Amino acid sequence: MLRGALAAAVTPLTDGGYALDEDGFDPLVAFLAAGGLDGLLALGTTGEGILLRPAERRRAAELFVAARPDGFAVAVHCGAQTTRETAELAAHATDLVADAVAVIGPPYFELDHRALLDHFATAAQACEPLPFYVYEFAARSGYAVPLEVLAQLRELAPNLAGLKVSDRPWESFAPYLLEGLDVFVGPEALIPQGLAAGAAGAVSGLATVFPGAVARAVHERVTDATELARLREGLQRFPFHAAAKHALGRQGLPIREDVRPPLRRLTAAERQELDQWLESS
Repeated sequence: MLRGALAAAVTPLTDGGYALDEDGFDPLVAFLAAGGLDGLLALGTTGEGILLRPAERRRAAELFVAARPDGFAVAVHCGAQTTRETAELAAHATDLVADAVAVIGPPYFELDHRALLDHFATAAQACEPLPFYVYEFAARSGYAVPLEVLAQLRELAPNLAGLKVSDRPWESFAPYLLEGLDVFVGPEALIPQGLAAGAAGAVSGLATVFPGAVARAVHERVTDATELARLREGLQRFPFHAAAKHALGRQGLPIREDVRPPLRRLTAAERQELDQWLESS
């Protein structure tokens, strides 16, 4: 079972974002573990997973799992546009002996409760016995997962362990704090409130750049998220994926700024402004 502070990890890319940079995975995982985190979520929103081809996603998952040190968890996001692809990715994560699988609802189409339930149940079955987590992020999927679907999924999927919830504000997040399910907080500004209300931990995009800050916030159960909000807002002023990778490069990691189009790199002016902000942070 996942616990504590996890990074929503970037995916190292090269060739203008069109190829995996395999040399970047080991140093990235080592950096996150050394920063005090308990694990990572691979190939989620921060990891550009939805933009990668299935073969690339499988290879990236292999590299993340192979780089995992003892006691460091690697969960793999397997959400995809179709149920078949989602289930295949989930089964592959199980073959790798990843620590967990997470799945976001498929974007674009409006799915009724039965379709969404069937999708999640098929994905959960494909990754048994790994713990299965629903990735709730209405701003990316286009809809919020109905609580009724989760209630039915608990009956159909014995390996349903919990959720990663990236919704905000608090009024959108709080309904997913369901008894008996482990909930991981996505928005850094909600980490203190979420932990106080019973969340199991956090899965944070910010943690891929500032692992120590997020690890301390979770492990020490800080009550003030001002610093986390400041760091998130600082990076969020720029194209986030490229900014995160650039910031990692400045910390000595062999991570390129390359992102998968249609995401874009920083402009020269943005890069200079980001460097100034990082130097003052």
